Amino acid sequence: MDLPVTQYAKSGEVYVAYQVFGSGSFDLVFVPGWTSNLDLWWDNPLTSNWLKGLGRFSRVIMFDKRGTGLSDRSVGPPGMEQRIDDIRAVMDAAGSQRAALLGISEGGSLAALFAAMHPDRCQALVLQGAFARFTSWFPTQSDLDAFFAYAREKWGSGGNMVKFSPSRKDDQTYRQWWARRERASASPSTAIALMQMNSEIDISGILPSVRVPTLIIHRRHDPVVEINGGRELAALIPNSQFFESQGIDHTPWTGDDVDLIAQRIEEFLTGSRPPARACDGPVY
Repeated sequence: MDLPVTQYAKSGEVYVAYQVFGSGSFDLVFVPGWTSNLDLWWDNPLTSNWLKGLGRFSRVIMFDKRGTGLSDRSVGPPGMEQRIDDIRAVMDAAGSQRAALLGISEGGSLAALFAAMHPDRCQALVLQGAFARFTSWFPTQSDLDAFFAYAREKWGSGGNMVKFSPSRKDDQTYRQWWARRERASASPSTAIALMQMNSEIDISGILPSVRVPTLIIHRRHDPVVEINGGRELAALIPNSQFFESQGIDHTPWTGDDVDLIAQRIEEFLTGSRPPARACDGPVY
């Protein structure tokens, strides 16, 4: 497929970069993790193939959060409410009145909050590797301090890739792409400021008000957000489904179970089970 065109939505005084692709019968807003760069999604076969898979059954709308990637950078650390407004602005610009939301990692917290606050615009919710409380991501202050040290001293080196995608630890091409992704998504000071903002995330009190169909996916051995983070989401969101995979990666586009998880997402959102590509895991 041709690469999607990058466009800009106006959210207040901020420009938010977004792309639209795919040919499905419903809209799917992809809310990325804490940093991203729209152009670099398409530079790596693992990420581009993963996105194309979403585009087979939906019209995908994805964006860079304010402060990251191709969106306005010099805006200061944004709050969750500002980023919720950005999702709404992107949907308006893309001509989407109602959509399913797919949020990964920290983007899952944002997607869940959007679903709770704008149920009229969210028809379904899928959360992968996500959490309700920041402590599921960084359990202790020493863990957070270690990240700050990485951001100050090694940001842009790709060294953090092994933690997020351990199944690719020997893939030097992927590591080089990860390094470019870090540099293209945020500067070291921006990464630190964003993580300081993220450290305030606790949406546990809001999740019981989510009333849209919800699928929560979490890998049992996720090295970034512990499995209890996903289990807490499932316990707090009424009538949600929880799928636990045996994978060891945090990134949804890497690992032996990529096809299985993609199958679960498609089945949940379309109501139609695609051809099996891997062995099934437990659903709770």
